[in-house]
Amino acid sequence: MRKAGLFILIGIIFASCSTTKQVGSSNLSAIASGIESPNPPITKSLFDDKSSTISEENIQKILDGNYKLPDNLRVAFVKLESSQNRQRYYWADEQFLKSQQQYLDLFSQKFKNSLRVKSIATIPDILISQTPTFTTIREAAVRTQSDIAVIYSINSDIYSQYKLFAKADIKAFATTQLIILDVRTGLIPFTTIVTKDFKDKKNSTDLNDSEAASRIKSQAVLLTIEEVGNQITNFLNNGK
Repeated sequence: MRKAGLFILIGIIFASCSTTKQVGSSNLSAIASGIESPNPPITKSLFDDKSSTISEENIQKILDGNYKLPDNLRVAFVKLESSQNRQRYYWADEQFLKSQQQYLDLFSQKFKNSLRVKSIATIPDILISQTPTFTTIREAAVRTQSDIAVIYSINSDIYSQYKLFAKADIKAFATTQLIILDVRTGLIPFTTIVTKDFKDKKNSTDLNDSEAASRIKSQAVLLTIEEVGNQITNFLNNGK
């Protein structure tokens, strides 16, 4: 009886293997013959996102379409203040204001390195809300007849282990984020984030440790803008 049961079990196993092979081969035959798979590829979102500002149809058009910036560009700069800067009331800090102008001048210089750039302007804060969006920035750029809006944000600070000014060295870091917004289409053809650091000592021109720290942070920022500017020059000169 035990042998008979064993033979029956072996027979069942062979039968199941044979059935599996037949199903697999039939699927392969269907694929080879061009019959449509019961599970077609997903080519668009199946999620119902009520907060989306772009329709599914337009998403497909954007992703499948060809895009290129105009050959001649009128540039408008938009500076986004970090929460760190707003909280410190830097609007009353002379050194801070001078540094901000220095950063903007360096950005402008980098864009002027491209023959495609025909004019450069800065969108005043009064044209942009305190909580700017791409829509409000785009509309402000339209009012200044700009082809692209260059939106940037800068954040800098002293590394935590260097915040005790008793140490001889002060080391700062800076992060600059920048995007190019095409005003006509609302597309963003260029983005970058660059972080650099800079270390120095307090020198004879620094009135105090705080001024030394500000100077060193500013140097770190200038290094990031220099790198961002080189990336922008390559991007524009390559005809993107």
